[in-house]
Amino acid sequence: MREIQFRQALNEAMSEEMRRDKNVFLMGEEVAEYNGAYKVSQGMLDEFGPDRVIDTPIAELGFTGLGIGAAMNGVRPIVEFMTFNFSLVAIDQIINSAAKMLAMSGGQYNVPIVFRGATGNAGQLGAQHSQNFENWYANTPGLKVLVPSNPADAKGLLKTAIRDDDPVIFMESELMYGDKGEVPEEEYLIPIGESRLDREGDDVTLISFGKIMKIVQQAADELQKEGVSAEIIDLRSVRPIDYDSIIQSIKKTNRAIIIEEAWPLASISGELAYHLQKYAFDYLDAPIERVTNRDIPLHYAPTLIEETLPNVERVVKAAKRTMYKD
Repeated sequence: MREIQFRQALNEAMSEEMRRDKNVFLMGEEVAEYNGAYKVSQGMLDEFGPDRVIDTPIAELGFTGLGIGAAMNGVRPIVEFMTFNFSLVAIDQIINSAAKMLAMSGGQYNVPIVFRGATGNAGQLGAQHSQNFENWYANTPGLKVLVPSNPADAKGLLKTAIRDDDPVIFMESELMYGDKGEVPEEEYLIPIGESRLDREGDDVTLISFGKIMKIVQQAADELQKEGVSAEIIDLRSVRPIDYDSIIQSIKKTNRAIIIEEAWPLASISGELAYHLQKYAFDYLDAPIERVTNRDIPLHYAPTLIEETLPNVERVVKAAKRTMYKD
């Protein structure tokens, strides 16, 4: 099977869907003439022209509203945010228009739109450009929220998202665009709301999503060296969440650690921990552990970034605590 970069997988997904359906178009800052801030839309302007690959002003509120209105009138926009930090300027449109329109119109208007772009820390970008908002958007009925961790999932999930009749938040990472992975050449779709079993294990279940999966995989390797067999579940979707697969894993390992790059309060890991203690309590041999960002704004200094974000050491220590080895 061929190996391609994460950015190329996204490009293929959008291009294939634009060839399949003339109502699909891409809009956002620098997506056309510049080929995308991270070169995700490389070559798409040449193929599809300026009517379907549209450069916008630096005005997220405006072009997000334009995209929502277009979706209500029968087309399927893909709106790219250079980073989801900038989506805060447009959050009223996303939450109060896109997410609620189907309910407010009594089913008369659906909003088939994808909002995609980078999320989270990407190095020394400062506190205002390094935040995670997966849990913010997952808190909103009417939205679906996807956070792929590898090129194959990125392509299959993005194609599904573009075809979905509901608004979808699709979160990537600047630090993943150059990652390579095996991606099928044939047509395929990945259903929304199905997690992926990344690795089988017997002693502890590690649950995560997005680029933090790299940290989780490294931690599992370190635990293996100490005789601890970790099972890894990649959520892929944080609204809806595949609770059933997680519970099935916990029935086998009897321990759970949830790892995410977000602040701890009202987080995805907090929701999961509540759900698991309620519906899988009898299978747990230890308290559920969480590894999240420290509860502070992300600073600029590399040493402080390392201390703030989830890392391998923190995951390994959490796993040992669940096994009463630390």
